[in-house]
Formats: sequence, structure tokens, C-alpha cells
Amino acid sequence: MNLNKAFIIGNLTRDPESRSLPSGASVASFSVATNRVWRDQQGQKKEEVQFHNVVVFGKQADSVVQYLKKGNSVLVEGRIQTRNWNAQDGSKKSRTEIVAERVQFGPRKQGGDSVQGGGAASGGTPQKAEELETIEYPEEEINPDDIPF
Repeated sequence: MNLNKAFIIGNLTRDPESRSLPSGASVASFSVATNRVWRDQQGQKKEEVQFHNVVVFGKQADSVVQYLKKGNSVLVEGRIQTRNWNAQDGSKKSRTEIVAERVQFGPRKQGGDSVQGGGAASGGTPQKAEELETIEYPEEEINPDDIPF
């Protein structure tokens, strides 16, 4: 039995970029940073940051582009895929990415336009940010060979 499943929770390092397949399906790509904190043998605190490339298709891609921005937290569930291609200069290139099956938006930050209504500083009571509807997954399977990038 084989399993190719990835779960990451982190913050976007850049705004999502949107493209379209020749079939008209939407594709969004973005990068997520995750960190790991531990103590070494001497008791010193250490931190390591990893950057993950993420690709998402269909209606979910449209939602990602519309609602996510650099710095937002996100949970991504998907599979790991490595693509290989030949660059224009003849060199071989490869890219490992997570093809998202599900993207769940993290909590919105306090302040700015992310919280509706008045906050405690304005005398009002903080209100919950508006909840998003469940994202529908595309019915069709996307062939990675159809991706134009």
C-alpha cells in the first residue's frame, strides 16, 4: 500500500498568483512557510524554517486568490508532486510542490479590514469575522501535463 499525503499549517510568503489552463480551469500557486522550534543538546533554542510551493485548481483556486494574501495563515492538505522540464537554455529543472486537495483559511488577524464591526477600543464588542462557505471540489481530474508552466 502506498500513501502520498501532506498536511501543512503555515503562513503565505507571497500573494497567490492566478493562471488558467487551456481548458479554462483556474490554477493558483503560492508559497507557505512553516517553522520548527527545538532545543539542541546544550539547551539552546533552535528554529528552522521550510518553504513549500503549493498549487490549487478549480473553484478553490479562485477562492484562494480572492481571500488569501501574504502573511495569512492556512492549512493545506494535498499530495506531493515533483515536476521535471527542460529550460530554454537546455538545462534540466525540477520543482517539488504540494498539489492541494483542500485549503482551509486560518483565523483572520485582529484589526484592519479583517474584523467586522467595532472593537473593544471603540467601545463596541469584538465580532466574529464572517465565516466562509465550504469550498466545492472540482469534479474533473486535472492532468499535470496540461499545466502551461
